Amino acid sequence: MTKSISILIVDDHEVVRMGVRALIERQPGMQVVGEAASVHEAVDRAKALCPDVVVLDVRMPGGDGLEACRQIKAERPETRIIVLTSFPDDEVLFDAIASGADGYVLKQIGSDDLLRALERVGHGDSMLDPSVTGRVFAKMRQVRQQERAHAFAGLSAQEMQILARLAEGETNREIGAALHLSEKTVRNYVSDILSKLGFASRSQAAAHAARNRIEDYL
Repeated sequence: MTKSISILIVDDHEVVRMGVRALIERQPGMQVVGEAASVHEAVDRAKALCPDVVVLDVRMPGGDGLEACRQIKAERPETRIIVLTSFPDDEVLFDAIASGADGYVLKQIGSDDLLRALERVGHGDSMLDPSVTGRVFAKMRQVRQQERAHAFAGLSAQEMQILARLAEGETNREIGAALHLSEKTVRNYVSDILSKLGFASRSQAAAHAARNRIEDYL
């Protein structure tokens, strides 16, 4: 028999807590084990009740709800947390993810979708409101692009060209012929590239260039 998912509801609005409780209590396989209306209560009751899932509002008396998220996760990492909020802005979204939230849904979500989110998170999955998923992927792409750009910081355009050809397995002679440089000049460039990137060998630099898709920056 599948274990029932135990849930702690944290929101400073009693009407919201009542609504979420009523919804959950009609759902087989889930049970509300407690409620809290502030950050302090949330942390204390999560510690005392050991729920499987905490449904957590962001804006509450006594501090930021995400501080409660961080404290709960620090005390009991296995507790799953869904942030249920009225605020769709990116700052709250990414702060919630950074604070350890396992799910992020807006209060405009439909009843069936909220129950599915609770079930998924309660069984170990992560869940994002469909309306914010695109923004998360866009942010991840932006961060990755910034990391990749930083991977070649300090290299000149010429050094980038040489590194790209080095990553293709070309010898110094082949690189020189393609770029109209002497073999000795290419060797000096390669030495400078290794020094700037902090690598000891051509193979390390080549792997770094391939991993960070140097061709995107040429």
